[in-house]
Amino acid sequence: MNYDNKPDHYYSKVRFEMLKYLPDHATKILEVGCGNGCFGELIKKDNNKEVWGIEMMPEEGEKAKKVLDKAFVGMCEDFINDLPDNYFDAIYFNDVLEHVYDPYALLKEIKKKLSDKGVVISSIPNIRYHNQMTMFLWKKDWKYEQHGVMDFTHMRFFTGKSIKRMYEEAGYVVKTNEGIRRTKSLKPYLFNILFLFTQMDIFYLQYATVASKS
Repeated sequence: MNYDNKPDHYYSKVRFEMLKYLPDHATKILEVGCGNGCFGELIKKDNNKEVWGIEMMPEEGEKAKKVLDKAFVGMCEDFINDLPDNYFDAIYFNDVLEHVYDPYALLKEIKKKLSDKGVVISSIPNIRYHNQMTMFLWKKDWKYEQHGVMDFTHMRFFTGKSIKRMYEEAGYVVKTNEGIRRTKSLKPYLFNILFLFTQMDIFYLQYATVASKS
């Protein structure tokens, strides 16, 4: 899969909206898909935390090594055994699990790296976002793009319901599973009128999920 054609901001975008899901007790954090380390660097700066990262792209991973406490460069699955067991209070997957061939197996494996009160935190695109619903329901199309919900590098597509089920089937207890990055468009309201306001999830570009191992 070719990630070289991504926009310039793809590996350096700070997900500020995901900071609120970090538990107060968390002191050791791992970010899978850390890009150049900008998100982890922000956590370290504001909270004085220990932050590790894993990044697939070599150039970005080398940048992450300079700002994080420790960073691995390569596929996440290749470094599972290098991570200490029962260590991390929080493991972030910001827009990562949809790029993984088998995210279900990865979540099961990474669970043993969590501390007793540790959580996995993820953001995952919502395939039921109103733009996508319009595309395949009304336009009868399924068109891939350079980034976004229909990113051509996505291996999996999720709804809010399927995200929750994935975590539960991997043995987690889901604490939070909520839509984020709500659209300001009026189009979802028109869609909901047709379906008696039973499709409120289409307002949200992504879902943020927090799950513990017990």
